[in-house]
Amino acid sequence: MTTVPQERRLVTEVPGPKSRELAARKSAAVADGVGVTLPVFVSRAGGGIVEDVDGNRLIDFGSGIAVTSVGNSAEAVVRRASAQLADFTHTCFMITPYEGYVEVCEELAALTPGDHAKKSALFNSGAEAVENAVKIARAYTRRPAVVVFDHGYHGRTNLTMALTAKNMPYKEGFGPFAPEVYRVPLAYGYRWLTGPEHAAEEAAAQAIDMITKQIGAEHVAAIVIEPIAGEGGFIEPAKGFLPRMAQFARDNGIVFVADEIQTGFCRTGQWFACEDEGVVPDLITTAKGIAGGLPLAAVTGRAEIMDAAHSGGLGGTYGGNPVACAAALGAIETMRELDLPARARRIGEVMTPRLRALQEKFPAIGEVRGRGAMIAVELVRPGTKEPDPALTTAVAKACHAAGLVVLTCGTYGNVLRFLPPLVIGEDLLREGLDIIEAAFAGV
Repeated sequence: MTTVPQERRLVTEVPGPKSRELAARKSAAVADGVGVTLPVFVSRAGGGIVEDVDGNRLIDFGSGIAVTSVGNSAEAVVRRASAQLADFTHTCFMITPYEGYVEVCEELAALTPGDHAKKSALFNSGAEAVENAVKIARAYTRRPAVVVFDHGYHGRTNLTMALTAKNMPYKEGFGPFAPEVYRVPLAYGYRWLTGPEHAAEEAAAQAIDMITKQIGAEHVAAIVIEPIAGEGGFIEPAKGFLPRMAQFARDNGIVFVADEIQTGFCRTGQWFACEDEGVVPDLITTAKGIAGGLPLAAVTGRAEIMDAAHSGGLGGTYGGNPVACAAALGAIETMRELDLPARARRIGEVMTPRLRALQEKFPAIGEVRGRGAMIAVELVRPGTKEPDPALTTAVAKACHAAGLVVLTCGTYGNVLRFLPPLVIGEDLLREGLDIIEAAFAGV
């Protein structure tokens, strides 16, 4: 297990000379389509710190996009994965199975919302999980159509590009896309024309009207939604919207799929974000935080729906890799032992008031939003709601230069998002917030 000193330290400019040398090698050897947010090359990481090859130690407010929630190289993850690595690395579960895969599925049945009988299938990435959820829903309902939402992000495969709302950079030039995908409004309170207080009711009414008129509810296999839109800007749908859409799905025999790839596994202060309004999805997709940094994803859901696909219809060579399964069991052990939902809530209690104070001070901050350790600020031109992506980029770069890893997102590229590891120390959390304040003051 890597032990990294839990303090920010800058010994060179960011990026430093060794990182710049590696960036030149990347440019020569790696396809240009693989972009980089912050070109510091990492040598080790742990807790709330990322250390680069130049010896700089940066505070981590990104967690590898919500993946290392238990911290990098968490003890239980390393212990279990190392033991599995020594025993065997692969057999393919579809050829000769192993207990770890079954254990992860048992944990998912216990942890995910609802007390109904559940089954799971394991995959490699979030996009794979979403794609398979659609396959399962179509097999179960014998219907073709899939409904998704504005500002949604579901992946980069052909089907999940079709499900994703944002063109650039995810879809530009990569079409044609999969058919029978229909997009409806999301209850985005900050930008709802008649005001946030009307967003839930009006967005749900519009969405249901569009589904009924343009598709026919009887043709819809699945409604797929992120309980908090991730890449779209950490948009928490106005309260009441998710339950209303889930009820519409139930009333019409539609499989309701919660994409919890970014929100799941304690990130929002609960094990899963849809618990906030008591929504029990038919299927739930997970990845990112599930395995402490190793590639693993899952579809979990009602047993009768999960069993709709014929034998051999689900799977993949690496799906549920034994080392990744061991890591997932270590990550879940850590989440329980450290009560990471409570840690996430505490992070929100520290960050949100501080960011709201910054909103009072800097009128470019149009909204502070999020839950637990999934927090964001949307930046606009003062006095308007016109998105300001240039300012967002400038603030992020200022944070990077000062030794803080932050990410941007949003349909309009104007959202700073914060996803600290749930094990980060409060001293680092507060220091990171100081850096954010200084960045706003300096741009």
